[in-house]
Amino acid sequence: MELSLAHEASQRTLKQRNLLALICIVLGILVVVMFTAASTRDREVVLQPILPSEMTLSSSSVTPEYLEAVTRDIAQLALNRSPETLQYWLDGIVAIAAPESRGALKAKLMEIMAEQEGSQVTQFVTIDWIRTDPDELTSQVGGVLHTIVGSRDVRREHKVFEFHWKYTGVSLRLKGFGVVVKEGEEE
Repeated sequence: MELSLAHEASQRTLKQRNLLALICIVLGILVVVMFTAASTRDREVVLQPILPSEMTLSSSSVTPEYLEAVTRDIAQLALNRSPETLQYWLDGIVAIAAPESRGALKAKLMEIMAEQEGSQVTQFVTIDWIRTDPDELTSQVGGVLHTIVGSRDVRREHKVFEFHWKYTGVSLRLKGFGVVVKEGEEE
């Protein structure tokens, strides 16, 4: 009799263990499915009130409006500099740079800083237009580049600048920028 009671108790325990194992497997599968769904789902961020209109960012792609807003801001930072603001200028551009481009970009900017340090040369741009290409992650800015030495405006010339971007998640990072040179022109 004791043997049959022991056998029944062990069978009950075995069934409970198997049921518990099955529940753990099902819960494990659900956790994997939930993490997969969460990681592949597009993220969205709504930006306001600093922009003229409400803007939505998505992790799937960058919108033309957002690319234009960021281009406008980085163009103002990158193309406006004076000897007094060189360190702020460098730090601001490097902060928005893509990690893989940061070193090369900083080296080029350091060369510009070395050339301009101690001088009285100030540059600023008045933007005429901005064009963006969200598919290629590029943008162009056209405007008049003013060069001032001391208090004299020594040069005004219309230039086109191109910016290259990297977009991951909801983060837009600068890969590089420069003047667009037309064929036959020298910079």
